Amino acid sequence: MDGKDGERELSAIAARAASVDPVDSEAIAELLTRIRPMVVRYCRARLGRTGGGAYTTADDVAQEVCIAVMSALPRYRDVGRPFSAFVFGIASHKVSDAHRGASRDLSQPVEVLPDVIDSANDPEQAALAADRAARVHELLGNLSDIQREVVLLRVAVGLSAEEAGSVLGMSPGAVRVAQHRALNRLREMVQSSANEVSA
Repeated sequence: MDGKDGERELSAIAARAASVDPVDSEAIAELLTRIRPMVVRYCRARLGRTGGGAYTTADDVAQEVCIAVMSALPRYRDVGRPFSAFVFGIASHKVSDAHRGASRDLSQPVEVLPDVIDSANDPEQAALAADRAARVHELLGNLSDIQREVVLLRVAVGLSAEEAGSVLGMSPGAVRVAQHRALNRLREMVQSSANEVSA
């Protein structure tokens, strides 16, 4: 999206797609085409890589988000907030659900073990990818909720300060300040960790 114009355009498409009578299937398809990439980036940033380097879980959650957005669309009303705020609100809840579900699923035994080895990544690559994802998740976990959301929306999703501000209910300047502080905090944590390893 391109700033305020892109957000206005997305909101207009959402309004057309929300019309029930007659159903505007072209608007629904265009809306999905526009929101899906940003939802996938958001879910991947929040959930990380899983399943041998593939984005299986994050992509599944992104699909659930898109389905939930489409299900909620007939009830959507433009109340002055950007449509992307509506989308990321749903995405945030689905990601939280996925985190809770993952913690419950860890203890579930599987019925059948696969006969074929996953050739997408060897075990070393999978372990390294999982370690990197866990480290990033840990670093992001040390930020405040608002700093973490700003970093995810600005860096991972690629929203402008104006767009992220619209989603989070902040001014673009406040978004930039929060991003600056968050990135400085992340930099300090990485340097501190590197110093501990070298000591």
